[in-house]
Amino acid sequence: MTARAIPPFRADQVGSLLRSAAVKEAREKHAAGTIGAAELAAIEDREIAALVRKQEEVGLQAVTDGEYRRAFWHFDFLENLAGVQGYEAEGIAFKGVVTKGHGVRVTGKIDFPADHPHLAHFKYLKSVTSKVAKMTIPSPSMLHYRGGRKAVDPSAYLHMEDYYADLGQAYAKAVRAFYDAGCRYLQLDDTSLSYFCDPEQRKMLAERGDDPEKLIFIYRDIINAATAAKPADMVITTHTCRGNFKSTFIASGGYEPVADLVFNQINVDGYFMEWDDDRSGGFEPLRFLPKGKQVVLGLVTSKFGSVESKDNLKRRIEEAAKFAPLDQLCLSPQCGFASTEEGNVLAEDEQWAKLARIVEVAREVWG
Repeated sequence: MTARAIPPFRADQVGSLLRSAAVKEAREKHAAGTIGAAELAAIEDREIAALVRKQEEVGLQAVTDGEYRRAFWHFDFLENLAGVQGYEAEGIAFKGVVTKGHGVRVTGKIDFPADHPHLAHFKYLKSVTSKVAKMTIPSPSMLHYRGGRKAVDPSAYLHMEDYYADLGQAYAKAVRAFYDAGCRYLQLDDTSLSYFCDPEQRKMLAERGDDPEKLIFIYRDIINAATAAKPADMVITTHTCRGNFKSTFIASGGYEPVADLVFNQINVDGYFMEWDDDRSGGFEPLRFLPKGKQVVLGLVTSKFGSVESKDNLKRRIEEAAKFAPLDQLCLSPQCGFASTEEGNVLAEDEQWAKLARIVEVAREVWG
C-alpha cells in the first residue's frame, strides 16, 4: 500500500473545525454592530492563516478554512445563490436540541453568481498554504431536502422539473468557477444520501408529498449535471452523515438501501462516509464500491473528545477491507467538528489530537 498523491488522501478531514475564541468574539461583535465587516474579515483572515498552519503541522495533506466564515455549513453558501433568500425559520430539530432559527427559500431563477463570496473565501485559503486547499460546499440536494416544494415559490418555478434543471446547471457553473479560482479538491456535503436510509426521514418526505424512492434519483441527476463537465484534474467528493449539531444527530440506519446507487450512479471521485457508531451499520455496503473510486472511512468521531486507540482503528480498517480493497480506502473523522459555528462538545486540543491520530494511523496502515 502507498500514500496517495491526489485527493482524497489516506489521512483526510471533512472540513469544519472548532471556531477559535477570537473568531467567535469577532462574529458576536459584528452581529451586535460594534465592529464592521472589514474588521471582521481581517480577524477571520488572521485566524484562518493560523488554523491552516496547525493543519499543516499535524500532517494533513489537504487543508480547509475550517468554515470559519460561516454560521452554518450549508445556509451561508445557499443563500448567496441567485434566486435564493435566507429567512428566519424554525430551528432544525436534532436529538434533544434545536438549532437557531434559519432557512432558505427559492424566490427567483436559480443561478451561481460570479461574485459569490465563497469564491473569495477559497482564494484566500489557497493563498496561505502550500498544501492542497480543499473547498467544502453543500450539495445541490441541500437546497431542496429541508423545505421541499413549499420552499420554492411557484412564481419562480411552476414546474419542479425546471427547478431541478436550473439547480444542476447553477452548480455546474459553481464547479467551473471554483476550478478557475484554482480549486482542485471540491467536496459536496450531502446529508440526504444517508437520511434516505432512515425510515423516519423517508416517512417525513412521503408525508410532505415527496416520494423518497424517486427523490434520490432526482438528486442523483442534479449532482451528475453539476459534475458532468468537471475538468480531469479536479477531484470532487461527497460527504454524508446523519446530522451534526452540538454533538447530536438526526438520522440512523446503515447504507445498504442506497450504496449501489451512490457508488455506481453518482459521478464523483470519492465518498466521505461515517462509521463511528452503531447507527451507521456495518461495512457490507462497501462491496458495491467500483474500481477507481475511494471511500474515506469516518471512523473517528468528531462528536466527543476521547481519542480512538490505534489498535481499534486498525482493526476496523481491516474489517472494512473485507468488503473493498484496502487501496481504495482512506481515514478521516466521521463529520466536521463544527458544522455550525457553535461547534461540537469537545476541546480544541482534543480535535487536534484526533486529527493527529488519523495521520499516525494512516501512515502505519498505508505507508
